[in-house]
Amino acid sequence: MNDVRKKLWEPSEEWIKTAEVTRFIEYVNKKYGQVIKGGKDLYKWSVESTPEFWAAMWDFGEIIYSKKYDKVVKDLKIFPGTKWFVGSRLNFAENLLRYNDDKLAFIFQGETKVSKQITYAKLNITVARLAKSLKEIGVKVGDRVVSYIPNLIETPIAMLA
Repeated sequence: MNDVRKKLWEPSEEWIKTAEVTRFIEYVNKKYGQVIKGGKDLYKWSVESTPEFWAAMWDFGEIIYSKKYDKVVKDLKIFPGTKWFVGSRLNFAENLLRYNDDKLAFIFQGETKVSKQITYAKLNITVARLAKSLKEIGVKVGDRVVSYIPNLIETPIAMLA
């Protein structure tokens, strides 16, 4: 049997230059004194220096928090059970809804070829409407809202509301 593997896609030089991962590699090289040249080097550093990698991701991603972590990772050898960003306090929705522009926030591709997209501006409006509806029916801070819903674009919207 002949196992010929053909690349499905390869990024252009321009794509590579402007990619977020390229910016992240440049950030890591400067801040941590690394000499990472591409994806394989980045992967190697991420598994050999896991706490530093995730601290770099936290900082590069400009995570909004009310309390920064005391420790990046605890019990890395225990899986499941590893604790990440121990002591930190942040609001997941605040981090995802901080943008309010026409860039794409979510792209959904269903198994039946149904495709949907939503911008950050539309996401903010939709989440605000759903949050208002939840408040109107009596849902308040501290309440648990449970849902059994499929993997659709509406699923993260409901979580954020």
